[in-house]
Amino acid sequence: MPKSASLTPPPPIIDQLNEIGSPLKYARQLSKVLPVVDQVDGAFDDLVHTLTFLMAYDGSTATFNSYRRETERLLQWCWGVKKISLCDLRRQEIEEYIHFCQNPPKHWVGTKQVARFKNKQGERVVNSDWRPFVAKPDKIGNASALALSQKSLQALFAVLSTYFNFLIQEDYLKLNPVALIRQKSKFLQRHAYQEPVRRLSNMQWDFILEIVDELAVGNPAEHERTLFIMKALFGMYLRISELVADERSAPVMGDFQADQDGHWWLRVVGKGNKARMVTVSDDMLSALKRYRKHLGLPAMPYIGEQTPLIPKLRGRGPVTSTRQIRYLVQRCFDMAFERMQAKDLEDEAQELRVSTVHWLRHTGISEDVKFRPKEHVREDAGHASMATTDRYIDTEMRERHASARHKKLKPDFD
Repeated sequence: MPKSASLTPPPPIIDQLNEIGSPLKYARQLSKVLPVVDQVDGAFDDLVHTLTFLMAYDGSTATFNSYRRETERLLQWCWGVKKISLCDLRRQEIEEYIHFCQNPPKHWVGTKQVARFKNKQGERVVNSDWRPFVAKPDKIGNASALALSQKSLQALFAVLSTYFNFLIQEDYLKLNPVALIRQKSKFLQRHAYQEPVRRLSNMQWDFILEIVDELAVGNPAEHERTLFIMKALFGMYLRISELVADERSAPVMGDFQADQDGHWWLRVVGKGNKARMVTVSDDMLSALKRYRKHLGLPAMPYIGEQTPLIPKLRGRGPVTSTRQIRYLVQRCFDMAFERMQAKDLEDEAQELRVSTVHWLRHTGISEDVKFRPKEHVREDAGHASMATTDRYIDTEMRERHASARHKKLKPDFD
């Protein structure tokens, strides 16, 4: 029995930047294999303008991917669900779309991140496993419900607002429907409190580090690199995008530099294409020496050394995929989760079910602000403002709770 068209997952629309080239040419090619482009009035022009918008972000893969995700989902909903063009969108349609994103149909949701397209006999073809949304199963295999976080909703609003403003400047649209929603938003919460920073506990980090140490001893060819990555993410609170090679930068061993006092630093290119110098502690320096010894290199990097910081295990050159780093880290989290469960540490283990790579950065910063001047931590972390660093200082919350801990529900009266 043929699969109902209404339950057919929407195909991907927009490929990687290096596969697009000319927006007009790409749109014409796509219209030959994606019938909806010709079936919905205005869809072809929607696509050309969207591709032109995205091409402006060719300087940052992360930004391009984020903007592609949000704009592609909107196009899929407009064309496939509502059968309308971007030109037909008003505030009520955008509100309907946001509700759709908060609870998309099951055939729009996958359980793993996969590439949109793949090569087959020299041609780019649709990856049938790809879905617009991803709800990852938890550490014990249960499918997690898809619920957009406040952070995801804020990103959706921000990207679409920028997108519509571009289309207005191009004289393609007359108004920005997102701007009308944001003025009296029913979707974005305002907090009268400071959101806690998601981090690992000291016990969780101890278990993770124990796991990675064992992996490195048992299989150094594969996991000495893993051990260095984990220590770099925690000890220098790097983002995973700061470890891999992309169009912004290609991290190399020569990025480790000693100053005239013999103090070591790591030059990093972070968000917004901003370079910064990160302090390298003695422990981190020892981790670097161990890693370089494994690679058959001298103990310390030399000026201008071009050895990739994170080389591929097979083949030559640097790792270029953040997904690969994320997979390595997540595997270590999973193994730590299983070991903690085996030792009846259920409460501590459960939090590892939802932990992400970025928690290592949060944990490193949270530990350092306990004893380092926060101005120094801010510079190492690359925070744009001190307010961001202040989020990691939890002494005020502790004092607030301590002052209320012994409140009586039945006060003593004199």
